[in-house]
Amino acid sequence: NITPVTEFVLVGFRNSYEIEIIFFVVFLLAYLVTVLGNTLVIVLVYTDCHLHSPMYYFLSNLSFIEISMTSSVVPKMLANFLSEKKTISFAGCFSQFYFYFSLAATEFILLAIMSYDRYVAICNPLRYPTIMTQRVCGQLLLGAWVGGVVLILPLAVLKAKLPYCGPNIIDHYFCDSAPLLHLACTDIWVAELRDFVVSMLLLLGSLALTVFSYTWIILTIVRIPSTQGRQKTFATCASHFTVVSLGFGISIFIYVRPSQMNPGHLNKILSVLSSIVTPLLNPFIFSLRNQQMKEAWK
Repeated sequence: NITPVTEFVLVGFRNSYEIEIIFFVVFLLAYLVTVLGNTLVIVLVYTDCHLHSPMYYFLSNLSFIEISMTSSVVPKMLANFLSEKKTISFAGCFSQFYFYFSLAATEFILLAIMSYDRYVAICNPLRYPTIMTQRVCGQLLLGAWVGGVVLILPLAVLKAKLPYCGPNIIDHYFCDSAPLLHLACTDIWVAELRDFVVSMLLLLGSLALTVFSYTWIILTIVRIPSTQGRQKTFATCASHFTVVSLGFGISIFIYVRPSQMNPGHLNKILSVLSSIVTPLLNPFIFSLRNQQMKEAWK
C-alpha cells in the first residue's frame, strides 16, 4: 500500500538553534532591506517625472518581481528557523514552487526586454520614441508575465500529479525543483528532461537575445569618437549588464543540466545568492550606477 505524502519537511540549513537564530536575524534584515529598497525604487520611478521613460518603467516592474519572488520564499524560511517541525503542506509546497519559478521566468524575459530597450536607445536613438511607445512597452511587459505563467504552470501541475509516498524530507530551504522531484516514487527521467528543456529554452533563449542586443550596443559604443561619450553611454547599460550577469550565470549553473542531482550544499548556497542576495543588491546596483537615479534620490 502507498500512503500519499500530505506535507514536506524543509531541512534548510542544519545547525544548532543558536546558529539558526543568527541566520533568522541576518535573513530577516536582508528581506526587509530588499522589500524597502525595491519599494523605494518603484515609488521613485512613479513620482519623479524625469524617470517616466521605458527604461525605468521596466525597472520598476523588475523591482516588483524581486519583492514578490523573495516574498514567496523567505517568510516561510524565517518561520522554519524558529520552528522545530519545519514542515510545509503539499499544496503550500507546490504553490511556492509555482510562484517562485513563474516570477523567475518572468524576470528573465523582462531582462531580455530591457536589453532590447537599451539596444534601441543606443543604436537607434532617433527612432527610439516611435519604437518604444507606451503601447509597445505594455505589450512587451504583458508578454513577459504571460510567458512566465505559460512556461511554469504545466511543470507545476505535472509535478504535483506525480506520486509522493515518502520520504518527505527536502534538503533545501524552499520547494526547489530538483530536491522535490527526487522525492517522487516513480521514474523521473521524463520529468527531468522536461525541466531541462524548459530551463534551456527560457534561460538560453533570453540570454541569447540579451547577448545579441549587447553585442550591437558594444559595437555602437566603440564607434563613438569621444571618450566621455563612450563612458556616458556605457554607464546607462552597466547596471543592467551587472544584474544580467548575476542572474543568468547562477541560474544556468543550477538548472540547465540534464540531471539536477544536488552536489552537496552548492545549489543551496547559489539559490541564496539568486533568491535573496541578488534582489537585495539590485536597488543599490541601479541606484549607484545610474546618474538619473542618483539625481532623483537627491
